[in-house]
Amino acid sequence: MPTPRAAVIHDLSGFGRCSLTEVIPILSVMGVQCCPLPTAFLSTHTGGFTGFTFLDMTEELPKAARHWKSLGLHFQAIYSGFLGSEEQIGIVADFIRTFRTPGTLVVVDPVMGDDGRAYQTYTPAMCAGMERLAALADVITPNLTEAAFLLGRDYGDLLDGGRALHDEAALRELAEALSLGGKRSVALTGAALSPGQTGAMCFDARTGRAEAVQTTFVAHPLHGTGDIFASVLTGGLMRGDSLCRAAALAVDFIHACAVRTVDQGLSLQEGVDFEPLLGNLLPRREG
Repeated sequence: MPTPRAAVIHDLSGFGRCSLTEVIPILSVMGVQCCPLPTAFLSTHTGGFTGFTFLDMTEELPKAARHWKSLGLHFQAIYSGFLGSEEQIGIVADFIRTFRTPGTLVVVDPVMGDDGRAYQTYTPAMCAGMERLAALADVITPNLTEAAFLLGRDYGDLLDGGRALHDEAALRELAEALSLGGKRSVALTGAALSPGQTGAMCFDARTGRAEAVQTTFVAHPLHGTGDIFASVLTGGLMRGDSLCRAAALAVDFIHACAVRTVDQGLSLQEGVDFEPLLGNLLPRREG
């Protein structure tokens, strides 16, 4: 079988593990040919750094897409993450419509915010555009803040004063609501069934079932875990894992990387120390 190929549409930071510097090695070790379409190049990620460079690649995105189309390229998956402008959201939507085939897996990580707030670069128009982009996906990977944006609900009301954070039924209902009536699968991150845990609530559109995957919460600030989760999930789905199994692999991998990062005493700027643990993502041999 030819190696499966994924078009990955993310930004690239030269230092600080996130986006393409996580996506490419993770998908590669999971047996996927990674075809990056960078939305921007930054000298570092933006978390805790000042003076970083930023090169906007918006004008290059449609040019690269046209070239790929002229070459007759086909992708088994299209996977998008952080986008820099409302224009880029429209370009990615056009890319999906152009390259999607009946067998193409479309994963949208609807990166918009965290802790109840949109990121500084995200305007209301961009959030509305991300909702339209996510409507094209087979699988979405929002956190609780992004879930509120996608559903047009107030973050505080969504969490019901914090009670919904550890309510399995409420989290299951939320994942099902995000599925657009069962039309797409959902891996809702940051879903903890009890204090001291973390993980994801997964709604599988193929089975119509919602199920949680959990691990022990590492109480330490970490940068880049969302990109790791969505990348491992995508790699797992591309090699035939169920949504829940792929999410469980992602959750366990992040936990192992978080423990290693804390043990190494790394700063938030360094990102999650994941490279030495990439072997954990290799397929397990039976017997």
